[in-house]
Amino acid sequence: MPIDDPVGAFVAHGRVEREGAPSGPLAGLTFALKDLFDLDGVPTGAGNPDWLSSHEVPTRTAPVVQRLLDAGARLVGKTHTDEIAWSLNGENFHYGAPVNVAAPGRIPGGSSSGSAAAVAAGLVDFAIGSDTGGSVRLPASYCGLYGLRPTHGRIPIDGAVALAPSYDVVGWFSRDPELFAKVGKVLLGEPETPPEPTRLLIADDMFEKAEPAVREALRPALERIEALFGEVEHVVVAGERASAWRDVFRVLQSSEAWALHGEWVERVRPSFGPGVKERFEAASKLTAAEIGAAQAARAEIKARMEDLVPPGSILVLPTTPGIAPLLNTPEPELNVFRARALEMLCPAGHAGMPQISLPFATVDGCPVGLSLLAPRFHDETLLELAIKTSATTRIV
Repeated sequence: MPIDDPVGAFVAHGRVEREGAPSGPLAGLTFALKDLFDLDGVPTGAGNPDWLSSHEVPTRTAPVVQRLLDAGARLVGKTHTDEIAWSLNGENFHYGAPVNVAAPGRIPGGSSSGSAAAVAAGLVDFAIGSDTGGSVRLPASYCGLYGLRPTHGRIPIDGAVALAPSYDVVGWFSRDPELFAKVGKVLLGEPETPPEPTRLLIADDMFEKAEPAVREALRPALERIEALFGEVEHVVVAGERASAWRDVFRVLQSSEAWALHGEWVERVRPSFGPGVKERFEAASKLTAAEIGAAQAARAEIKARMEDLVPPGSILVLPTTPGIAPLLNTPEPELNVFRARALEMLCPAGHAGMPQISLPFATVDGCPVGLSLLAPRFHDETLLELAIKTSATTRIV
């Protein structure tokens, strides 16, 4: 019997179930899968009907899905995504927007919109998404969930439609920090044992980018997190270079997306919605000089982030500049908000560092996330901090 879906989180062609192993650490738990990941015998739509009709049905299941099934979890369906995962909004031009029960009348965030909406609505225990520029962290903030962008390459992303491989990662959502960590132990594989963090770095410039109401709402949670650390320091992450860092991400994401999908776009001429259409058009016009300059700049950004957040340190910042925008917000206005959000979301992606969004505040009754960013391969530290901080901080 297909799961009841009052929020429109699941795709019509992915209303399938797969039983997990009879026992394991995730036995008894249900999960949903972003329709970017392959499932043997089930079409992968990638949020676009022309992609769905022009690609063969997969004959293999993505390794990350098999890992969860082997651990005992039960898959209950595939969920909506923005087109080719290239948006942060969650309003798919072809299929609409899943309902964000945590912020009625507002977008769920993308591109992992359906996965976030399904978890927020309590339809599943956890859900798989992907994060290139913020597609797990941002919907986690909008929907009041725990959401992690892990260390780049830490979890295999084979069997998923790629957007920008040097940034793409698997991520997941949950409403409960203990359950979130339990899923993480399965997904992350062999555990790392990083040093206990003793130094908290407060990203002053990123807090300044957040709307005043967001800064005020996050203040109590920030103060409680500060109390857990022996040393607290205020730092500047990107400062006046934030927009340049965002543009570096834009160029590299676009160049990789075009390298992967340009031939398909020119051959099939798919119908794209606003925003995605313009991004593919711009990607087709990038020059080798622009791409080379962005690659060099990214190497400098990565070195900057590694120096700023060494082992033993955790960086804290708002996940997004504000709460979820209203449904049907005009595209130009959404693009402005997207640009502001990417300035806060892109540092972790540039450096391949893990970042978790924690559902620790609300503004006008809508969730807003607080993020913790750790050095590469310190993912387990973030899972532990999610549990530790939830004991001292009000959860949405």
